[in-house]
Amino acid sequence: MKKLLYISVLFLLLFSSCKSKRNLVSSIPQLVMKSDSTLLADTIGLSSSLSPLLTFDQSDLRNINRRPVKRQQAKKPEQKIAVKPPKKIVQRGTKISSRTIDVSSVYKGVDRVKVYDFTHRDVPASFEGFRIAFVSDLHYQSLLKEKGLNDLVRLLIAQRADVLLIGGDFHEGCQYVPPVMAALAKVKTPMGTYAVLGNNDYEACYDDIVKEMNRYGMHLLEHKVDTLKRGGEEILIAGVRNPFDLAKNGKSPTLGLSPDDFVILLTHTPDYAEDVPITNTDLVLAGHTHGGQVTLFGLYAPIVPSHYGQRFLRGLKYNSKYTPMIITNGIGTSNKNIRLFAPAEVVVIVLHQLKD
Repeated sequence: MKKLLYISVLFLLLFSSCKSKRNLVSSIPQLVMKSDSTLLADTIGLSSSLSPLLTFDQSDLRNINRRPVKRQQAKKPEQKIAVKPPKKIVQRGTKISSRTIDVSSVYKGVDRVKVYDFTHRDVPASFEGFRIAFVSDLHYQSLLKEKGLNDLVRLLIAQRADVLLIGGDFHEGCQYVPPVMAALAKVKTPMGTYAVLGNNDYEACYDDIVKEMNRYGMHLLEHKVDTLKRGGEEILIAGVRNPFDLAKNGKSPTLGLSPDDFVILLTHTPDYAEDVPITNTDLVLAGHTHGGQVTLFGLYAPIVPSHYGQRFLRGLKYNSKYTPMIITNGIGTSNKNIRLFAPAEVVVIVLHQLKD
């Protein structure tokens, strides 16, 4: 009887235990995640005292399916680089432009005419449009032969110059002095012909050259200044004696002139205009370098007869005092009868008065 009673009590206890477990499971609430919640806890089953300690911020979960929006950075304003204007190296009151005329198909021995329009405040009004023909370094009977010399004369006559200036180195032998001077004497200009001599002329045949120049009325400027007059006004032409002998000739013939005069300095080598002060000079005309004679595409000359290297090679240059110099390639050659990217040329300078 007692056994039956114990079995009945044990059965009742077991039944009540199973029921309580079912109630426990069914009483657990279902989790619902709200997308607009700022705080969602992963602390289910913890005591209320511990729950706040383990709660984490999941506010960014609302944007979990959204693509991040890239913020456009404000464009920085473009920085403008200030460009400095090129330094003006000409003296105040001077404007120079140039153009080239190819004559190689018409005249043998001359490739081009280089024309410079030279505008200066000191040019007198009467000399507006005054034309100066300038040649140098004929080295007659080098590359320049008889046919070339005759064509050179024809070309000079065609320029209708008001004056002819010559920069020296006339010959390659004393026997060539009379014919070259006779040919040049055919070039008639209103103001005549003025010349200086080059190193070849001082080394040989000096007396022959002076004699022939006197014969034809050419003016030799050896540290002398001559005056060209027109319409009651004048310009000055100064010439340098042997510019390679600075011990005797290191004082420019322009030093005693007025700064208000328009002065052209004629010298065989451009180095002279840098070696010594040429005060009161407005324009220098020189030769001697032959434009390099043999150059690399006209950009570089391996041999230049100047102790300033490429600086005074050819064309329009300036000395340290910003005095403009026109350096001609010349006509003939020295040492070797060849020119490469250094065309033989006649230079024409047209004077203009600066009015503004």
